[in-house]
Amino acid sequence: MNSATSHSWWQLIGQLTLTLIAVALAATMDAAASPAILLFNGKNLAGWRQPVGEWLAAAKVRLDPVDDKKFSIHSGRGVLVNSVKGRTVNLISELEHGDVEAHVEFVVPKGSNSGVYFQGRYEIQVFDSWGVEHPKSSDCGGIYERWKDNHGYEGHAPRRNASKSPGQWQSFDIIFRAPRFDANGRKLANARFVKVVHNGKVIHENVELTGPTRAATYENDEQPKGPLMLQGDHGPVAFRNLRIKLK
Repeated sequence: MNSATSHSWWQLIGQLTLTLIAVALAATMDAAASPAILLFNGKNLAGWRQPVGEWLAAAKVRLDPVDDKKFSIHSGRGVLVNSVKGRTVNLISELEHGDVEAHVEFVVPKGSNSGVYFQGRYEIQVFDSWGVEHPKSSDCGGIYERWKDNHGYEGHAPRRNASKSPGQWQSFDIIFRAPRFDANGRKLANARFVKVVHNGKVIHENVELTGPTRAATYENDEQPKGPLMLQGDHGPVAFRNLRIKLK
């Protein structure tokens, strides 16, 4: 190898090294700027607003062998359950978010119903939709409808039914964009579900929401930030691995 070739070789190695360092630093800076936040610590209701009702921590839940519309609850840590009765208050996080990425794992027994409300306002439906051929906005993964004058409107059905059978754990991976406001509080842009993935399948992309969905904590206003709300008063439900990443 002559000196010119050797110089070019070392120059190429130097450039590749600098590129790798830059990529690593960028990844490190991004991770440091927006780490994942675990909303449920697995053992108690720290980080959730009072009243928390009868929500409790458990080791696991299974379908009740006598009644598949109920859970059999095993004491311990790791799983968040909306009471032995399967019905209690809605659970609201102390943390408030704007733009966010969220990972939610949930399980419901036969026929049960819950929901995850971003900013306490915009619901992704949790429901036993196993076997439904043509899902609606009220089915699992649907963006629930708005409500006015005893009439529902602007609901968004999932593209497909990705639901598992009752008693099986399921997941949502959601990218949410908060509404935008100017300095005087005038809304400049609507909230948006950028992407919703249910059990690994994309079911929504770039869905705009003109206002809060039905049964929201805050039905008549919109803000740059708000809490995450878990619906607890519609039937048995359990959650785990509730993670969000603020954007």
